[in-house]
Parts: sequence; C-alpha cells; structure tokens
Amino acid sequence: MKKILFVCMGNICRSPMAEAIFRDTLEKERKDNYQVDSAATSRWEVGNPPHRGTQKLLSQHHISTKGMRARQVTTDDFYEADYIIGMDQENVHDLESMAPAGTEDKIYLYLDRVPGHEGESIPDPWYTGNFEETYELIEKGLNEWLTFFELD
Repeated sequence: MKKILFVCMGNICRSPMAEAIFRDTLEKERKDNYQVDSAATSRWEVGNPPHRGTQKLLSQHHISTKGMRARQVTTDDFYEADYIIGMDQENVHDLESMAPAGTEDKIYLYLDRVPGHEGESIPDPWYTGNFEETYELIEKGLNEWLTFFELD
C-alpha cells in the first residue's frame, strides 16, 4: 500500500481538494493499493471541514468531501507516507524544515510532475478566490502523478 499525503498551509482548500480528486479517481479505477490523505503545515484550521469554495466546486464534479477535517502534519506522517506533496514552494520549504532526518526525499512540489509547470506553485484560493484554477491545476497533474506512483 502506497501512502500519499497532500499538504497546504491550512488543509481546507488545496490539499483536501487534491485528496478528494485522487481518492475519487483511484476509487473509479478500482486501485485499492493507495491510501490518500491531506494535512496542513499550520494549526490554524485544525478540525474544520474543507472551505465552502472547495466543497462547492468538488460537489459540482460529483466528488465527495464527506468526513474530511483539517489536521496538521505530524512527525509520524514523515515516516508513514511514501509521498508528501506540497501544493506550493512555501509548503515544501516548511515540510523540509519539519522533516526528521532521512525523510526529506519523500517531499515533492505538486506541479513539478506537470510538464511546463515545474517549480511553480498552485495559488491558494483562500487568497485568490479562484477555486476553479486550483481544480484545473490539480487535474493537470493527476495522470502524471498516478503514472509516477505506478512506476516508482
């Protein structure tokens, strides 16, 4: 079982959107050899459901957020996850500073797998208000990441 953890600052916009999209896709493709989760680098939103904008957009695509609640990254996550994927450069930097020695190689930037978008961040819709852009960027990387997971 490969464990994938998506991470953003608050775990209410980008990372839960990625978690829900990946879970939905893996379920539809009947791939049960993955465990997908999301978390935050901060404690600000711990216990809260995904942002209304995230819920609304995912609902329009018939993707569930049922039972999802924000949580903060833990030390155990670095040991248990196979892939820890930050949604922006700041998330990756924070994760690298939090990572126990020997776990740093599990940390990735989401858009690094998307040709032409390497090194780019997914803008935070908390600030931009553009949840559709977030969805589109996550979708752009979906097949690239699934191929990477299968080949890794």
